[in-house]
Amino acid sequence: MKKKSSAATVYIVDDEIDVLDSVSILLETLGLKVKCYTSAEAFLEHYQPAETGCLILDVMMPTMSGLDLQNIMIERSISLPIIFISGHSGIPESARAFRAGAVHFLEKPFDYDQLKACITEALRKDRANRKDFLGKRKASLLVQQLTDREREILLLITQGQANKDIANILDISTRTVEAHRIHIKEKTQAKSLAELTTLVINAQLN
Repeated sequence: MKKKSSAATVYIVDDEIDVLDSVSILLETLGLKVKCYTSAEAFLEHYQPAETGCLILDVMMPTMSGLDLQNIMIERSISLPIIFISGHSGIPESARAFRAGAVHFLEKPFDYDQLKACITEALRKDRANRKDFLGKRKASLLVQQLTDREREILLLITQGQANKDIANILDISTRTVEAHRIHIKEKTQAKSLAELTTLVINAQLN
């Protein structure tokens, strides 16, 4: 992990002040931006979905547990990767956390080198998640520009149907299909069948 400033933020949620202090100091020396909260409620109150990063989250806290916070994040479509830390939890808690998408589950006291490696992985996953989200959003916006007929033809194209076959299926002329194909490529900015197929997948068009 390079020592440089980053747009990403490592959020730490733990009711133990000593843990917040020690982990935040370590991460700040690595050039990472850190935000600390002593409760899950405080994190939810201040977190902005547009902010990138990852979350270091304690499992057992007095009011709202880390697992409960994870559930709320899922309900609110907050995709911030989570690294759970705990001094008392067992296999059921860790299994539940992983089933819900946690990146790692570390037992206290944890090794700081291991924590740094987990954070590197979590930040990489966050970047991938956001890239995937942006790709799907762009695809949806491009597909929205198409008419209903163009969407029909786009689906048939990506299913491997030739112009003549599409014309027969939709009871239109081959020339009309060809014209629609041109419009589809212009509107979606796609230059190949592979790009059109990727567009359909990302836009979840069916």
